[in-house]
Amino acid sequence: MSLDNPQLPGGPMSGVVAKAVEYMVDAGQRSVLLLDILRQRGDQYREHVAQTAPHVLSYAAELILDGRTLEQPVNYALVRIIPPKGVEIDRDRRPFIVVDPRAGHGPGIGGFKADSEIGVAMKAGHPCYFIGFLPEPMPGQTIERIARAEAIFIEKVIERHPEADGKPCVIGNCQAGWAIMILASLRPELFGPVIVAGAPLAYWAGVHGKYPMRYSGGLLGGSWLTALSSDLGAGKFDGAWLVQNFENQNPSNTLWTKQYNVYSKVDTEADRYLEFERWWGGHVNLNAEEIQFIVDELFIGNNLAAGRVKMSDGTPVDLRNIRSPIVVFCSKGDNITPPQQALNWILDLYADVDEIRAHGQTIVYTVHETVGHLGIFVSGGVAKKEHAEFSSNIDLIDVLPPGLYEATFEARGSVTLNDELAVGQWVMRCEARTLEDIRAMGGNSPEDERRFETAKRVSEMNLAAYQKFVQPWIKSMVTPQMAEMMRNWHPLRLQYEAFSSENPWMKMVENAADKAREARKPVAKDNPFLAFQERVSKQIVSSLDQWRDSQEALSEAMFLAIYGSPTLQAAVGVDPQSTPSQRRDMEPKHRELLQARIAELTSRIRSGGMREAGIRALLYVGSARGMVDERSLEALRRLRQADEAARVTLAEFKMLVREQFFMLLLNRETALAAIPKLLPDNMDERRRAFAVIQDVLSASAEISGEVARRLNQVAELFGLDGHNNTVPFDPKARAL
Repeated sequence: MSLDNPQLPGGPMSGVVAKAVEYMVDAGQRSVLLLDILRQRGDQYREHVAQTAPHVLSYAAELILDGRTLEQPVNYALVRIIPPKGVEIDRDRRPFIVVDPRAGHGPGIGGFKADSEIGVAMKAGHPCYFIGFLPEPMPGQTIERIARAEAIFIEKVIERHPEADGKPCVIGNCQAGWAIMILASLRPELFGPVIVAGAPLAYWAGVHGKYPMRYSGGLLGGSWLTALSSDLGAGKFDGAWLVQNFENQNPSNTLWTKQYNVYSKVDTEADRYLEFERWWGGHVNLNAEEIQFIVDELFIGNNLAAGRVKMSDGTPVDLRNIRSPIVVFCSKGDNITPPQQALNWILDLYADVDEIRAHGQTIVYTVHETVGHLGIFVSGGVAKKEHAEFSSNIDLIDVLPPGLYEATFEARGSVTLNDELAVGQWVMRCEARTLEDIRAMGGNSPEDERRFETAKRVSEMNLAAYQKFVQPWIKSMVTPQMAEMMRNWHPLRLQYEAFSSENPWMKMVENAADKAREARKPVAKDNPFLAFQERVSKQIVSSLDQWRDSQEALSEAMFLAIYGSPTLQAAVGVDPQSTPSQRRDMEPKHRELLQARIAELTSRIRSGGMREAGIRALLYVGSARGMVDERSLEALRRLRQADEAARVTLAEFKMLVREQFFMLLLNRETALAAIPKLLPDNMDERRRAFAVIQDVLSASAEISGEVARRLNQVAELFGLDGHNNTVPFDPKARAL
C-alpha cells in the first residue's frame, strides 16, 4: 500500500489515535480538576477547624443549653432544630433528641442531609433537638460527667414540652448509642423510646472470618497504647487516631475508590465529595479519662452488658433497668458494628423472652442487608425507609407489650390492605422473636469467650505495668506545645493541609483548573480507553481487597492462636476448661418487686370495665398472629380520637395494654373467664366494643385461622351469637 493511499486518514488506525487523543485530553483535564477539588477540600478543612463550634448540620439551630456553663462543665450543648419552611411541627407529639457520636469526628452526622434522622422526624411532625459537642473537651471531663449533662439536657426538653404525648424519643448513633443506654439505665424516667443505630454494645461478639476490628485490642497488647497516645497528647487523645482505625478497615476505599470516584465523575461528584469530607476531616479530641474508659470498659473489657461498669458513687450500670422500648438498628454490611455486636447484649442479659418480659422491657431490632456503618446514619435510602418508619410509628413501638420483636417493612402498593391506614412508602410491622433468632446470626463459642477474657486480663496487666514504669517519664517530658505539634503532624491532618491553598504550588493548580473548566471536553462514554481505565480501577480495588482479606485472616489467626493458648490462659487466671458466661441472674431486689407486681395483677384480674375487657380481648386474639402492624394501631388511634369522652393519654393507654398483657401471660384462662364480668349489661355497648376489635384486627390482614377461632371465642365471652350481631361503629359510643 502506498503512502498516498486515500483510505489511511479514515482507516482503523486513525480512529484509534483520535480516541486516544480524546481520552488523554479528558484525562488531563480530570487530573487537574481533581487536584483542584483536593485544594478546595484543604481550604474547607482549614475553615472548618477554625470555627468555634464546627458542625455539618444542614438545619438552622437555636442554642438551648451550653454544657460549659453547668456546675460540672462539659463541651456538649443542646440545640433546638428550627424547622425549614414548609415543615409543620405538632407540639402535641413527643420530641426527638438526636445524640451524635464523638468517635473522632465532629457533630452533625444525624442531620447531615435533608433525608436524615432529624429530617424524617420533623417530617413526621415531631419537634427535634440535637446534642452535639465542641472540638476540645473541658478539663476534668469524663464519660460520667457527660451522661449527667445529657440528663440535664433531656430534662430541659421535657420541661419545654409539657403537653407532649410521651417522653422524648432519644436516638444515639454509634458511640452515642451505648452512652444513652448507660444514661437510660441510670435515669429511666427521662426516656421515651430509645433508638440505638450502629452501636457496639457487645464488642467481643462476632463470627470467624469477619469483623476483625474486635481483635485489634488484643493484638496491640491491650489499652496501654491508648494511655501512651493520651500521654503524648498531654492528657488529650487525638480523635484522628479513631478515624484512622476506621479507614484501615477498608484500604481500597481509603487509598483508591474514594478519590477515583471523584476523578472518574469529576463534573458531578465534587459537591458530594466535599460535603462528606467536611465531616470526615473534622477531628476532635477526648480527655485521657474518657478514651481510657471507652477502651477499658467497652472495647476490651466488654463490661457494659455484664453489669461491671460502675459510676463514681458505686452505682452499677444495669441495662435491665431501662423501662422504655429499645430499638436497635444494625446492618450485615457494617464492618464496624456488625449485628452481633449490636444485638448480643440481649443474650448476655436474658435467658429467654420471658425474662425480658419479667423486666418489663420491649426490644425491637431490624437488620439491614447491605448498608455500611456510615450509611445507617446518612443514607437517604435508609432514612426514607427505616428511620422514617420508626419516626412515624414511634407510638406503635411505645405501646408494644414487653418482649422481643423484629421490625420488618413491606412496600406499599395498590394491593396493600387498608392502604390509607399506613404512612410513608412502607408498611411497618413488629414480629415476635425469640433469643434463638439472635443466636442464629452467629456468635462466640466458649473457646472464643475464653480468648477475649484472656486478652482483657493481659491488657490490664500491660496497662498496670505501663502506668507504673513508663507513664511518669512520658508525662514529665511531653509539653502542651509538643502535643499540639504532634497533633498537627498527624497523617490525616497533613493530607488536608498539603493540598490547601497554603501550599504555593496549589495556586498554579487553581489557575490550570479554571482553564480546564473553560475548555472542558468530556470523553465519549463508549471510548475504549475509558473502559480500560475502569478495568484497571477494578483490578486495583480487587488487589487491595485481597490484601485486606489476607491481613484480616492473619490477624484473626494470630489472635485465636495467642489467646487460645491454655498456658497463657492459665497464667493470667483463666481456667482453660471453663465455660465463660456474661449472663447474670435476676437481682434479688427485682425478683421481690416482680413477685409483688404479680400478686397485685393477679388480684386485679376481675377488676375493671369495658376498656379493660376490650383491650384484654384484643390482645388475646391479636397475639395469635405473632406480630403487630402499624395499620392496626392507626385504626385503634382513629377510633380513640373519635371517642372524645373515652380518650386516654398515650401513657395511660400504654399502662393499660401492659397490665392486660401481663394478666393474660400470668393466667390466660382466668383472665379470659373474667371478661364477661367486666362487660356492661347493655348488649349494644358490647356489640360496639366487639366491632372495634374486629375493625382493628381486620386493618392489617384478613381474619382467618387461629385468629378467627379466638375471635369467635371472644364473641361468646361477650354474649354474642356471631359476628353478624355487630352494629356499625358509633364514634360517640364509649367502647375502648
